Amino acid sequence: MHGEPTFFEIGVPDAARAHTFFGQLFGWRFPSTGEDDQVSIETPSGRGGLHGRDSAAAITMFFAVDDVEAAVRRVRELGGTAEDARPEEPGFGRFALCADDQGVAFGLHQVG
Repeated sequence: MHGEPTFFEIGVPDAARAHTFFGQLFGWRFPSTGEDDQVSIETPSGRGGLHGRDSAAAITMFFAVDDVEAAVRRVRELGGTAEDARPEEPGFGRFALCADDQGVAFGLHQVG
């Protein structure tokens, strides 16, 4: 496992408001992914995504792993929780949403 941050996802109740806020604050651009109100986030140094209709309103950091299936098993062995890894997304890879043994959310990302 590498453990380097590879991606972040921002979930918000209102995607349009978030585009305006973060666009004006940081100068980010938000190209459409073609899926409802999900967009990519273009920043000078990192990859991100933003989606609306999320009452949790949270930012989730994803960390690089060599084998997402093995990493999911290890999270569970260590007392955390992990969803099963999602299927491969072309140009992105595979990922799984997790929480550590204290409930702190994070993601695993096997770069494709």
